[in-house]
Amino acid sequence: MASKKIISVFGATGKQGGSVVRAFLNDSKLKSGWAVRGVSRNAASDSSKELKAQGVEMVSADFNDKSALVHAMEESSAVFAATNYWEKMDMKLEIQQGKNLADAAKEAGVNHFVWSSLLNINKLTNGKLPNVYHFDSKAMVEDYIRELGIPATFFMPGFFMSNIPGGMMRQVPPNNAWTFALPVPETAPIPMFDSEDDTGKWVKAIVQKRDQPGMLGRQVYAASAYMTPKDIVEAFKRTFPEAGKTAGFFSVPHEQFLKMLTGTGMPQFAAEELLENMRLMDEGGYFGGKELTHDILDDKPTTWEEYMKKSPVFKDLK
Repeated sequence: MASKKIISVFGATGKQGGSVVRAFLNDSKLKSGWAVRGVSRNAASDSSKELKAQGVEMVSADFNDKSALVHAMEESSAVFAATNYWEKMDMKLEIQQGKNLADAAKEAGVNHFVWSSLLNINKLTNGKLPNVYHFDSKAMVEDYIRELGIPATFFMPGFFMSNIPGGMMRQVPPNNAWTFALPVPETAPIPMFDSEDDTGKWVKAIVQKRDQPGMLGRQVYAASAYMTPKDIVEAFKRTFPEAGKTAGFFSVPHEQFLKMLTGTGMPQFAAEELLENMRLMDEGGYFGGKELTHDILDDKPTTWEEYMKKSPVFKDLK
C-alpha cells in the first residue's frame, strides 16, 4: 500500500487550523490518502493531546524559528498556514513570521502551500483606509510568496460569524432588545463566514483540486453569502420570531464606536484599525466586490441561519 501524503496544519488547535484538521479526519476518502500533521507552539498541551488521540501527528514549532518550521514541513505534500496578528498586534512581526513560513516551505520542497491571506486594504482604497494592518500584513506575505515562486493558493476568509452573537449583536437596555451594532450603513455587504466549520471545507477543496487549471496562484474568497446588516437582522427575526419582535440594527457613529472599544482597554491604534476594518464593508468592500468562491466546494457552506441555530449565545431564544 502506498504511504499517505502529509498535510501539515499550522495553528492546528485554533479556529482555522482546527477546522482543517477536522475536515481531513472526518472525510473517509481523504483519511485514507492523507495523514494530518498538526503544528502548534506546544505539542504537549491538552488540546494537542486530544488531536494526537485522534491520530494526528503533533509537532512543536515557533513562527520565529525557521529551522523548526522547516522540520515541521518536511515530507509535506500540502501545508496550511495562518498567523494571528491580534496576539501581539505587531504588523512587522506578522509579516516576518509569514515570510519565515514561506521560506521554510520553499526549503522543505512543499508541493502546495495554502496561505490564509487577505486583501491589501491600503492599496484597495487608495490610502483611504491605511490602518487595517491585519489585512495588509497578510497581503504583503502573499506578495512575498508569489515572488518566491512556490506553488501556492491563497485562502481568503470572510467576516467571522462568531464576532456577532453576544458581541456585535446583543441585548441592549432599557428594554433588552436584540441589537446588531456596527459603524456601517444597513446596506453594507458583509461576507459571512463560519471559520470553525467552513475553513476546512474550502481548504480540503483547494488541496484536492490542486492540479486543476488556475488553482495555483488563485485567491479563494471564502464566505457563504454577502449579507447586509438589514439582511442579518431580518434572518434573526425569522429564526427567532419571539426574540426578534424588538430586534434591530444600530449604525454606530464612528467616534462612539472608538470610545466603546477604548473603554474596554483596547489601545487607540487597535480601535482605529477595527473601525477602518468595519468601514471597509461599505468603503471598498471586504473582498473588493469580488465574487465568492463556491465553484470548488464539495460541501455546502454554513448559512447565517444555520449558524444562529447552533450558537450557544442564542440557544434559549424562540
